[in-house]
Amino acid sequence: MYNTDMPTRAELPSTRKLVRSTAIAAVSATAILVAVVLPAEYGIDPTGVGSALNLTEMGEIKTQLAAEAEADAARDAAARAAPATGANAATLPPAAVGVVPPPVAPLAPPAPPAPERQSSLFGAIGGLFVSSAVAQEMRQDEMTITLAPGEGAEIKLTMQEGEIASFAWVVSEGGAVNYDTHGDGGGQNISYEKGRSVSSDEGTIQAAFTGNHGWFWRNRGDAPVSLTLRTSGTYTAFDRKV
Repeated sequence: MYNTDMPTRAELPSTRKLVRSTAIAAVSATAILVAVVLPAEYGIDPTGVGSALNLTEMGEIKTQLAAEAEADAARDAAARAAPATGANAATLPPAAVGVVPPPVAPLAPPAPPAPERQSSLFGAIGGLFVSSAVAQEMRQDEMTITLAPGEGAEIKLTMQEGEIASFAWVVSEGGAVNYDTHGDGGGQNISYEKGRSVSSDEGTIQAAFTGNHGWFWRNRGDAPVSLTLRTSGTYTAFDRKV
């Protein structure tokens, strides 16, 4: 077996060449970090290269969605840690505990038909209701919320594992929001879909586990927006959490 000859001292790179190669590698790594990694991951673009390559927007989306997901998770954890009973009584003044609330006013008449843009978005929901026997096992809900600039809101459905709910939501004309379609329950968490500066969305949610599944929106614009959500399915609750 032939062993490779050991290189002679003259064949080895000099200290000067090693230092130069190390310096070039360090400068190259720093340039990649500043021009590509920082814009794409954190939305920081000191050189302007990230904006030219559309990397800065990607980093801003990641940063905003990560912050919103962290805030959402913290809020869910705080809700789970709160006492399950007696919470309402603890928040009322002593004189108010045990007082029978006044009767709830009847619901207002249905709103007029939505504009054509909304009707086309929500039209798919109508096809989900088939025979009357099936419809009796399903429910349908609608809620409209208003978000001030920077404000967030969350609506959740209580679902059993495997249940499917159809949904459609739309923001008032000219508005857009960031959103996270997600679920939590039994110590589990899941994010189905996220988006930034979106004016509408529709589709279905199939519960990956038993718990609460729904949407979190945040208005990143400069003006208040109105958002309408419509859902249908066999879920057992439809509640605004925030």
